[in-house]
Amino acid sequence: MKVAEKGKLAITGVIIGVSAIVLTFLGNPGNMGFCIACFLRDTAGALHLHTAEIVEYVRPEIIGIILGSFALSVITGDFRPRGGSSPMLRFIIGFIVMLGALIFLGCPLRMVIRLGGGDLNALVALFGFIAGIGVGCIFLGNGFSLGRAEKESALEGASLPFLTIVLFVLFLAFPSLFLFSKTGPGSMHAPVAAALLAGLVVGAFSERTRLCMAGGIRDIFLIKDFTLITGFAAIFIAVLIGNLINGSFHLGFSGQPVSHPMHIWNFLGMFTVGLGSVMLGGCPLRQLILAGEGSTDSAVAVLGMIAGSAFAHNFSLASSANTGPGINGKIAIVASIIILLAIAGVVTFRRRKA
Repeated sequence: MKVAEKGKLAITGVIIGVSAIVLTFLGNPGNMGFCIACFLRDTAGALHLHTAEIVEYVRPEIIGIILGSFALSVITGDFRPRGGSSPMLRFIIGFIVMLGALIFLGCPLRMVIRLGGGDLNALVALFGFIAGIGVGCIFLGNGFSLGRAEKESALEGASLPFLTIVLFVLFLAFPSLFLFSKTGPGSMHAPVAAALLAGLVVGAFSERTRLCMAGGIRDIFLIKDFTLITGFAAIFIAVLIGNLINGSFHLGFSGQPVSHPMHIWNFLGMFTVGLGSVMLGGCPLRQLILAGEGSTDSAVAVLGMIAGSAFAHNFSLASSANTGPGINGKIAIVASIIILLAIAGVVTFRRRKA
């Protein structure tokens, strides 16, 4: 059974890795063929939620991931509307996870893609990600939980997928409603059809295999299970081979696309993402997949991430390429770690006391 699961995860990882390479070739920014954090941030900008002119574009990949998960879960009977498990805490944690991602300049998925392109800054971030997950596992082992989700109506569960359909229709029919970058990463994108198709495929395959960047490392810590990490490894190998073939592999810390070499902040940014992802029960990609399956808890976390991306850019918290975070971002990420530890500590204490 484990061998079959690993095979499916490996196939999913290869599909994601190849999709990232192809989308980059078709126009997405370098080492950013797929990035949940970056794409949510760009979409927030297109929706007038922040004022950073270089990161504004409705990313069809995000729409495709949610709808791919939604469609397949309905077909297979995995669509189970549920929620009500600490929604405000999930919103706050999702908000903080996005701050951490924008300090590093990428989500866990982009971290692996950057590694496959030779960006050693992502290796520093990987150590931070693992450390954050390790700390999160300590809390899990001591009883941390945001509570049990309850059954909800189909209307509740389908709300976020429905909103993504509305967004996509408006994007195609009334593009003037949205903001679009003329320069910078937001101006670089693959054709809409290709981006949507890639998102649909990734969403469907990820829904079937439960692929999760944080979950793979969490399972190693908690139960010595290496199954989920197979997808993580497959993405890296696929991207590495693709970059070697097309000549896009550049090993080093400097000169990497949309990246910075401020090591402590790369480490702390992904430490925050790792810890927050464990607390939420999955990485940003996994939250999109679960939202497509009908989890309103994950939908709330996604909304928190969107709000976090807007806040980060409106208040100059996000890192800049090459130079890293400014003083606002540095203070914010330290405060974010303290808040996550406080939430985890209080919830764990109350669970143990109960």
